[in-house]
Amino acid sequence: MAATNVAKQRSMRQEQLRELLSKQKLVEKVLDTAIKMDEQGASMEQTELQALRASAEIRLKLINKYLPDLKSQELTGPDGDALVVSVLKKRFDGVE
Repeated sequence: MAATNVAKQRSMRQEQLRELLSKQKLVEKVLDTAIKMDEQGASMEQTELQALRASAEIRLKLINKYLPDLKSQELTGPDGDALVVSVLKKRFDGVE
């Protein structure tokens, strides 16, 4: 029972962090920085360009830390229980 409580609390904290990061619009800021670097990068000072790059990398690390990579997303059932999959076979040739 303690393990399920810990998992529920972890899940709630993750959701709160996702909400906080979403409100900070980190993804939009990274995209804005990338556009700025693309459009004005050639005319920028090297130090300014490095500062923008570092800022974008820090934001990306924050995003990657709290938002899961979708290709490694774990699927669970309600309340973190095991996921039950049912297979229904349907024939369309009139034979049952």
